[in-house]
Amino acid sequence: MLGVHIAISLPAVGTLVNQAGYRRLQERYPRALVAQAIREQIAAERATEPAPDEQRLLAVGDRLEEWLRPRLRRVINVSGVMLHTNLGRAPISPAAAAAAADIAAGYSNVELELATGRRGRRADVVEALLQRLTGAEAALVVNNNAAAILLALSALCRGREVIVSRGQQVEIGGGFRMPEVMRLSGCRMVEVGTTNRTRSADYEAAISDRTAALLVAHPSNFRQTGFTESASLAELGALAKSSGLLLLNDLGSGALTPIFDEPTVAEAARHSAVLTFSGDKLLGGPQAGIAVGRSEPISILGRHALARAVRVDKMTLAALEVTLQERLLGRPSPLQLMLAQSPAEVRRRAGSFQAQLATRGVSTELREAETFIGGGSTPGRGLPTWLVVLSGPATRQQRALRTAAVPVIARIEADRCCLDLRTVLPGEEPALLDSVLAALGKAGRLA
Repeated sequence: MLGVHIAISLPAVGTLVNQAGYRRLQERYPRALVAQAIREQIAAERATEPAPDEQRLLAVGDRLEEWLRPRLRRVINVSGVMLHTNLGRAPISPAAAAAAADIAAGYSNVELELATGRRGRRADVVEALLQRLTGAEAALVVNNNAAAILLALSALCRGREVIVSRGQQVEIGGGFRMPEVMRLSGCRMVEVGTTNRTRSADYEAAISDRTAALLVAHPSNFRQTGFTESASLAELGALAKSSGLLLLNDLGSGALTPIFDEPTVAEAARHSAVLTFSGDKLLGGPQAGIAVGRSEPISILGRHALARAVRVDKMTLAALEVTLQERLLGRPSPLQLMLAQSPAEVRRRAGSFQAQLATRGVSTELREAETFIGGGSTPGRGLPTWLVVLSGPATRQQRALRTAAVPVIARIEADRCCLDLRTVLPGEEPALLDSVLAALGKAGRLA
């Protein structure tokens, strides 16, 4: 009859949750969680149509499994970008990872002086190591480099002017813009020079009685070439000193040892009142923002109210401490090992992997290309590498690799799905092989 609504009859949640199949689910999941999954399934059926009993039980089990499936997973990086921000940037060493796990599993003296029983400072855990590695008088660690430079500007320059070159008004990943950081910190930004040329005299001409600091910002993910000029750190350091100002330096990646034309931390620290850099980029440690410099300004940073909001956790400190110890001992990080691989070594690894694929009926080719450091480090500079190039629909293969049991992050180049083995960590090749074979539908097939 037209206009008559026929109600859909569905079982009650209380009835279903006591049935045998749902009781079996309660052996793995709490009863309340199973009931919630049933409730959502019934609501979905009410909006569409009732499902058969067996199908409903399977759907509830799928919901529960999906709710508890890990979202953060380890992946294999064959993208050709070593410090891939979306993939967590630098992998830390096994020793650093073990230290973080050990500290996470119990109590620690993160803010306790064991010798005296008094409350300690978190910075004390790594400050002496950073002093030795950088030559700086003092150090402070926060949760990332953006927080470090925001803290420095807020604590040292709020309500006053900070002079910066127009060529350093950078925006990095996620829309992080230096002018916005300036505004958030309560500083007034004074731009000098031009996009491509800024001299020391430009900074000097802009200094007034309202000036608190000169700021140098690393260009991060772009490079200027051609008709360019910039004031050196030595020039700006001398100008800041003679003018009674601070020189703040946002170094970005923070290389301890020379790489391409990147300034090293120790070199930059000699001229800076406060120097900030990342722990999870060229240093090869966990995500952290490291501030080093003169004792007085670093002490002011540590006492500022914002310092507590951006402080680092105990697991990060544990991993960072081991990372710094390894750098002091001259032991290479996983990133440094990747950087040190010669093109011949990468080609050997790629050829070996190609041969393993061939024995399972997968035809590939090798192609010369470039690996990029990434993460805003050494923009525009690459390292020679060799790619294992798959044949077939590139986009479909890339997605299949990304959704494999062990996800693989590949890249597409010239409409082909490519694997760069430079960034494959020791011991990952067997899992990589399994994922590639599964993605290509060759799992278990021998030639």
